[in-house]
Amino acid sequence: MISIQLRFRSLSTHLHHLSSLPTGPFSSFHISLSSLSQVVTKKSAQNANQENPVLLNYLINTLGFPKPKAVTISDRLSWVRSVEKPKLTVHFFKSVGFTDAQIQSAVCTVPQILLADVGKILEPKIQLLQELGITGSDLGRLLSTKAMFLTRSLDKILKPSIEVLNKVLIKSTDDGDWFRVLLKCDWVIYRSPHLRLVPNISYLLSIGIVGSQLSSLLKRQPHLFVTQGSKLKKLVSELMDIGFSTDSRMLVHGLHTLSCMSQESISRKLLLIQSFGFSRSECMVMFKRAPCLFRCSEKKIRLGLEFFLETVKLQKSTLVQHPTLVMYSMKERVIPRYQVFQLMKSKKLMKKDPKFYYMMCLTEPHFLEKYVLRFTENAEELLMAYKGHRLDIGEE
Repeated sequence: MISIQLRFRSLSTHLHHLSSLPTGPFSSFHISLSSLSQVVTKKSAQNANQENPVLLNYLINTLGFPKPKAVTISDRLSWVRSVEKPKLTVHFFKSVGFTDAQIQSAVCTVPQILLADVGKILEPKIQLLQELGITGSDLGRLLSTKAMFLTRSLDKILKPSIEVLNKVLIKSTDDGDWFRVLLKCDWVIYRSPHLRLVPNISYLLSIGIVGSQLSSLLKRQPHLFVTQGSKLKKLVSELMDIGFSTDSRMLVHGLHTLSCMSQESISRKLLLIQSFGFSRSECMVMFKRAPCLFRCSEKKIRLGLEFFLETVKLQKSTLVQHPTLVMYSMKERVIPRYQVFQLMKSKKLMKKDPKFYYMMCLTEPHFLEKYVLRFTENAEELLMAYKGHRLDIGEE
């Protein structure tokens, strides 16, 4: 009671001081209601910190929070008078593989998880993620930034959403698919699946994106599955206007490209390609044949076009028909194969010079077999041109 009286006496004195300041239209000491509100709020925040030293000390001394951040969190949990639940939560997180830094990050994102019931709230949701193959360090890495997952209803949102997406996600030999999907866009399981997830999947199926393509799109661009239906349809409409069709296997790649790039970025790359003498219609053909090309950096596109047009002397029409050539690694694929190509021409190893774009498209085993190892007398020299150093061609 004495503490409360002292607190009100302090606030009363402060307000009396404010009321004694000069007022009126000519006064430079005009005190607005907003200023008064800020003073009272600041005073209340200070009092809250004084009233909640247990949690504040726990955040600083046990979880290692800097004092300013600890003050912010303790203010948001100002009613907490015991650290029993936070201790249980932290112990549980550590038991499933969280590091101290990951726990700190998760608490920063969602402070209220410190007060969650471990057995009823946290454990079932962690178990759900573990069943999806997200365990150990991946579990802590995911939830350190996606802690909102732990606030969603298990039976109404999380399980139904995962059930829907499990029908889309074709499991590969790599168990990390779910981890990558949720790390990219955890919102795919944050709302009722009937709001956007189910309608968007139905629409994608209706335009021919099915099976492995649908699964691949989920892994690469999960946000498309929970975007507004009108926005998704607009992207597809733009692709149709360019010349894509629902029976084109490139449609999904075009959708991926448009959805992850700004119009400004696409326009810059179109202008870059046109600066090498390609018409806009030729650029559109290149986009339809290899939408992924436009996800390459401008530097890579420029270097590729310069090399193929100026060094290799390919016709522009060849690049229009085979735009994927520009996407290959210059260091690992293009230049080594060009060195072999040049050496073969200089030694006249073939009656008819091979087409360089065809050499580029072969897998490495087929390339070595067709253009290196078959020429036994020159194989070592060709390998040196290809790899840049002597190799033991006798090894399998």
